[in-house]
Amino acid sequence: MSDGPHQDQQLVTAGTPLAEAEAAMILVHGRGATARSIVQMGRDVHEDGVALLAPQAARNTWYPNSFLAPVERNEPGRSSGLQAIEDAIETAVEAGIDRERVLLLGFSQGACLASEYVARNPRRYGGLVALSGGLIGETVDPTAYAGDIEGTPVLLGCSDVDPHIPLERVEATAEAFELLGGDVDKRIYEGMGHGVNEDEMDAVSDLVAKLVE
Repeated sequence: MSDGPHQDQQLVTAGTPLAEAEAAMILVHGRGATARSIVQMGRDVHEDGVALLAPQAARNTWYPNSFLAPVERNEPGRSSGLQAIEDAIETAVEAGIDRERVLLLGFSQGACLASEYVARNPRRYGGLVALSGGLIGETVDPTAYAGDIEGTPVLLGCSDVDPHIPLERVEATAEAFELLGGDVDKRIYEGMGHGVNEDEMDAVSDLVAKLVE
């Protein structure tokens, strides 16, 4: 997948320079947004010692259809997006950062992609934050994912009436990560819409602080 649509895009970096960092946040933007826009969210919760790495989607979109569409309808974008996350993690690891100090955060389409990455590459991470997103596919069987994420903190935040993310998919995603051995914190907000709130950002700040304790 090294030649997918997202493989020739920029990796935006901010926060503590990689050479000096002891932890990293991989920030995955939503549909129509940019790496630079989600880096700003990272800056809002940044701690000294944490590098911020944000891959950029070609034409600002990781995959063309809803994450609820059959998987093949979102190829090659979906697979290329997963590779972009892998490449960003490898950039951190090559700089000497342990994967257990790498936290993945995504919003919307980026939250779906980050969730999918961790579920399909199970191991201990510094955390997974999926804001207004869930696992990708027409249906999700929480028992279909094999492996162990070894107590990785998983924060799932979403509205109960999000126009893009059915509550049932967030519930199934939470169950899948619990079965994978995650420490799941599911937060459902009444009537919020499709966005991020202060309670979620406070929770993210706590997770980022733990990366450099």
